[in-house]
Amino acid sequence: MDESNALIEQRKAKLAALRARGLDPFRNKFTPTRSCEEARTGYVEGQEVAVAGRVTAHRDMGRSLFFDVRDGSGRLQVYAQKNVLGDEAYELVKHLDLGDIVGVRGTLFTTRTGEISVRATECVLLAKALRPPPAKWHGLEDTEIRYRQRYLDLIANPEVKQVFLKRSRIVRAIREFLYNRGFVEVETPVLQAIPGGAAARPFRTWHNALGCEFYLRIALELPLKRLLVGGFDRVFELGRCFRNEGISRRHNPEFTMLEAYQAYGDYETMMELVQSMIVHVAQTVLGTLRVEHRNAEGQVVRTIDLTPPWPRVRYKDLVRERAGRDWFDVTPEERRARAERLGAELGPDYEDFEVTQAVFEKLIEPTLIQPVFVTHLPRELIPLAKVSPEDPTTVEVFELCINGQEIAPAYTEQNDPIEQRERLEHQAGGERQKLDEDFLVALEHGMPPAGGMGMGIDRLCMMLLGQESIRDVILFPQLRPRQPHTAAGTDLPTAAAGPTG
Repeated sequence: MDESNALIEQRKAKLAALRARGLDPFRNKFTPTRSCEEARTGYVEGQEVAVAGRVTAHRDMGRSLFFDVRDGSGRLQVYAQKNVLGDEAYELVKHLDLGDIVGVRGTLFTTRTGEISVRATECVLLAKALRPPPAKWHGLEDTEIRYRQRYLDLIANPEVKQVFLKRSRIVRAIREFLYNRGFVEVETPVLQAIPGGAAARPFRTWHNALGCEFYLRIALELPLKRLLVGGFDRVFELGRCFRNEGISRRHNPEFTMLEAYQAYGDYETMMELVQSMIVHVAQTVLGTLRVEHRNAEGQVVRTIDLTPPWPRVRYKDLVRERAGRDWFDVTPEERRARAERLGAELGPDYEDFEVTQAVFEKLIEPTLIQPVFVTHLPRELIPLAKVSPEDPTTVEVFELCINGQEIAPAYTEQNDPIEQRERLEHQAGGERQKLDEDFLVALEHGMPPAGGMGMGIDRLCMMLLGQESIRDVILFPQLRPRQPHTAAGTDLPTAAAGPTG
């Protein structure tokens, strides 16, 4: 038996011994009156409190001992004495394991070292941890464990928990902003007969009762536009989308998307909306418009300034600046050859516009660290947007780029049903079965002119919270499944004890 399994068996034996004495830790009740943080910040000498949380450190001093309890708010030290608790209760406390969850009642005092603590008068075991915590209890670093067993990451690394608490506040601030602008939040189907609204490979599934194939949605767009037809003038959805594509530090197969649509608006309307919203979120959650990104040593590697107004630059101008002033004047063959010389990665079947887009995505976008609206993209890229009257080769679109990646695309929505059908048919290569006829029929009933915007919430959180990997802002990122021969966590060594006194 290896060491980790032996430790698990020892903990199971402790649980069995408790139950043999008529004590079942999983059936005890305890109601905290304070969180650990409230007990510390609202400290009153001698005040009685009841706190509950996980034991994260333990130090035995014979007839007394100290242990740390950590709840969702923070840590609080507990001082237990045999002559106060009594022999039986003290024995229970003495044999607590790291990871056990306890309830403590007692009075607040300050130790000689200035540590706010609870002098315990009662200690109740509320859950016995049968698995030991990882070795680096205070600062879990193994990324495999951190992502697969996020609960251990949240327990061991308080700063990680703060990231996800701030993510929750970011989403809340977005909702509040849109509510205050008169937008209505809705929910649309995740299962779709025809995946639309983006060019991406979908996940497939099968509906047994209906006897047909469905897809997990790749975007939120088309159902929301149907609601514009139905009279929802300002509508948004925050929902999960799914794309059966690669995984990288900026891509996860399952991600959170915000899409918002405003009748009688356009891409300029959406530009103001997204700028105002991100500024509002940064000020509300971070209290600043200057976002610092740090390396592993804590040094600032870049500072993003969100102070408006954000500049606008045309897509073609950026491409000319990077790939040559004559880029759009030379032949497609010359563009492809030049793109390869510049280092852009090209697929063998890339069309001409895709070659230009590869130059933008690989060579230009990563350099756009400060907020910038890249406008007037090629019409082939976005068949759901209106063509620009001043340059029919482009559409009234912007991509908001920050921190070297696209945060939010938006455009003036195409509401001409005839032109929309033609452009979707061209995108589908003439395959009518790939067209969303329900959406096209809805347009034929009349959709008001509108502006629409999409925003990747995970990428927004990466930018605002200074995280370099999308996995660090998603609680449970997608990973390759474990091999079945080992149980999760069985190979984790135990942590060392030792709190302050």
